[in-house]
Amino acid sequence: MSSKLRIFLVLLGGNLGGALLVFVHLRFLDPFALDQVAPLGWREVAFFIVAFSTLLIGGRAMARRYASTVLRATGPLPDGPAHARARRRAVQLPGFLAALSMVLWVLAAFVWGFFWPWLIGNFNLQAAARQAFGMALVAGPTVGLFVFLATERIWRERLPLLFPRGDLAASGARNWRVRTRMLVVFLFASIVPLLVMAVATTVRVRTMRGADIGTAAEHLQDLIIVQGVLVATGLLLAIVLARFLADSVSAPLRELQAAMVRVERGDLQAHCAVVSNDEIGAVTAGFNHMVDELRDRELIHEAFGRYVSPEIRDEILSGRTDLTGDQRDVTIVFADLRGFTTWVEASPATEVVEGLNAYFTEMEQAVRAHGGLVLQFIGDEIEAVFGAPLADEQHADHAVAAALEMQQRLEAWNAVRLRSGLRTLDHGIGIHSGTVVAGNIGSTRRMSYALVGDAVNVASRIESLNKQFGSHILVSGATRERLRAPVPLQALPAVRVKGRSAEVEVYRLA
Repeated sequence: MSSKLRIFLVLLGGNLGGALLVFVHLRFLDPFALDQVAPLGWREVAFFIVAFSTLLIGGRAMARRYASTVLRATGPLPDGPAHARARRRAVQLPGFLAALSMVLWVLAAFVWGFFWPWLIGNFNLQAAARQAFGMALVAGPTVGLFVFLATERIWRERLPLLFPRGDLAASGARNWRVRTRMLVVFLFASIVPLLVMAVATTVRVRTMRGADIGTAAEHLQDLIIVQGVLVATGLLLAIVLARFLADSVSAPLRELQAAMVRVERGDLQAHCAVVSNDEIGAVTAGFNHMVDELRDRELIHEAFGRYVSPEIRDEILSGRTDLTGDQRDVTIVFADLRGFTTWVEASPATEVVEGLNAYFTEMEQAVRAHGGLVLQFIGDEIEAVFGAPLADEQHADHAVAAALEMQQRLEAWNAVRLRSGLRTLDHGIGIHSGTVVAGNIGSTRRMSYALVGDAVNVASRIESLNKQFGSHILVSGATRERLRAPVPLQALPAVRVKGRSAEVEVYRLA
């Protein structure tokens, strides 16, 4: 059943209930209010049809004019000044329909209580006031409150469709606070039954004046019954209204509580529908915003984890590691593919890119496995560091272990390529240790974690010596001095590398 039809049934049922309430009030609670009313005839019937049709058509026209846009909407209401009125009316719809119902009942009280008696020359102020009381102060507030609570419950199912971002507060609609709503319901449940009881009691007490004992006793017995019925009715009404009000508050809170449990369990896709423009709606919107921020932070967290190991990522994000720049004793690893230019010239571009990505993935996993950080991929070359940004007393050992795993991964990867009929690849790895300046380096718009110092240049030069010695992994004397675990190294002749006057001790990693 559509929201539009359900709201129509609420309005129809509410107003029919109001008519029944007026009948009960004038027939049983204040039956003497109709003593001065002219007997029912064709004029009364014709006037009733005309007046009722006028009120019905007028009310329907006002409701359609106010709500037609939002009732026809099948998706989110657009933003912008041109649609501000529709967004505001969408939030205020239950309140408008309730106010419209009350106004129509006030008009009905004027028409049938005052205008019609005056029109036919049978006007009596006391009788008119008593009839108007039943319509305007008994049926009107009852119907209005029922329409508001029932329509709001239905409309809350549709508001998330019209406001998927939950920005009801930005619509500029009047804010019905929970305190105001509770106060209105409490006053209604307290005052209206008391007023009705006061009228019923006053009318019956007045009829006892001058009456004989038997008649007075009958009126007194009738008064006792009426008061008992009113007390029971008032109690039932209070329970029903309290339940409606409690559900309007507790339902979104239960949904919010369930969403909080989901977030606590790590589900950052949790979302609560914002269904009211009050404190609960504000809390729900704030919760959704908080979860969105957490989700964005988690995406950054995961994306950052693609560049560094999870341990390094967590240290950096926790603020325990300084990236502004400091001197570090580290071990640097360079790896470079052999015959890369020939491979590129002889292979399709897609095959080269896929091969490079697969090679870099294997090598980066080996670096991460031993606590290293890949600083950059330069063409077919990899630069990695051990001992920064997190301090590592065994950075030399970990770098050597990573180089051995890199070589093993390359051999296993080449075996797969060979079975697929693809060209095998070879690389050289150079390892050197020394003091560098490490930190975030770059422009104001783009920065990267980088190393600066002579040790970086030496590591790159050592890697290039693999061609000269026909080796796969070369380790400098500086790295050998920092090794704590025994590693099979073969001494090679000292060499002079570009940029250095002194010779560098070099060892082949067997």
